[in-house]
Amino acid sequence: MSSVASNAYLNTRVAAKATQLFGRDDLKRFVQMSLAEIADEFALGSLLEEPGNVRAKSRAVEQALIQLLLEELQVLIRPMDTEERGLVLAWGRRFALFNLKTLLRGKINDLDPQEIRENLYDLPPRLRLPDEDLFRTESAVELLRYLESGPLSLLARQAREIYERRQEAFALEAAIDQRYYTELARRVGRLGGHADQREMRVLVGSLVDRANILWLLRFRFGYKLSPSETFYQLVPSPHLMYRQRLLDLVALDDQIKVIAALPGPLRDLLADAGNLMEAQRRLAFYCADIAADALRHGQTGVSRALAYLMLREENLRAVFGLVQGRLLRLPDTYVDLALGLSPAICVHRWQEAA
Repeated sequence: MSSVASNAYLNTRVAAKATQLFGRDDLKRFVQMSLAEIADEFALGSLLEEPGNVRAKSRAVEQALIQLLLEELQVLIRPMDTEERGLVLAWGRRFALFNLKTLLRGKINDLDPQEIRENLYDLPPRLRLPDEDLFRTESAVELLRYLESGPLSLLARQAREIYERRQEAFALEAAIDQRYYTELARRVGRLGGHADQREMRVLVGSLVDRANILWLLRFRFGYKLSPSETFYQLVPSPHLMYRQRLLDLVALDDQIKVIAALPGPLRDLLADAGNLMEAQRRLAFYCADIAADALRHGQTGVSRALAYLMLREENLRAVFGLVQGRLLRLPDTYVDLALGLSPAICVHRWQEAA
């Protein structure tokens, strides 16, 4: 299929799928629904009618929603060229990394094998890790060594070296997350078309920028890491949080100065956030706004397809949050907070250095 034809086909597919997306006002309406009404709205009734406890039903709904998202991903990548497909699959591989983290936690904490297995997602072949082979390994280090012979060799080697040096599960998972975003940024640079690369720099860059800000605030001021240790955890972004800006930000000695030194859109967004939870909520909206703009105005099929998948994931995550809230009989105020419909109130606000 020619690039013009594949772009047209992809745009048509995305336009059709985009009609099922819902916005903030829809979410407010869904919050008023009962569990039965939510199940009917999103065709989840059969899962919730099955016998089982709350945890089992919640897990079944989560698995079904992830499966739906990844099925749509597989449809949308069909007309893409090799580099485009590789980037979108790299974005979706996050779910395989969730499985990897679950396996590693199980090995490190010597958890019951059945408990580990129950917390693994069933993923399509293109995104799946060799879970059964990994499951049979004896330790976290052996698991990572096994992965070093496959497509995740660089991630596995770096994670293993960090874990062997520091023996901290936190450092191991941070290394996996860092490598995930590094791979996304690297793949943006490999896109051939000028328009493809320009649009993806903003779209993928927004995800990397969000991660960098949250990591910087958490590592530098929550975990009290040094500027150099903090910088080592970050990923230069193809958009706003590029290498020199990250170097300048980690050198600052309090959160208020960091927020004030952010580039305009991010500074204005976070100036009065006050705490990390609220910053995380606002950054999620920021990424969603960029994706919505790319979906409406993007010139290339691949950028519009990824924008759709990002928004679709947020929608399905909200559906899962609603179902889980109803299953657990949580008050609506807690559900609103989980869905980002109300600001995160926290007594621990940004603090200036003494």
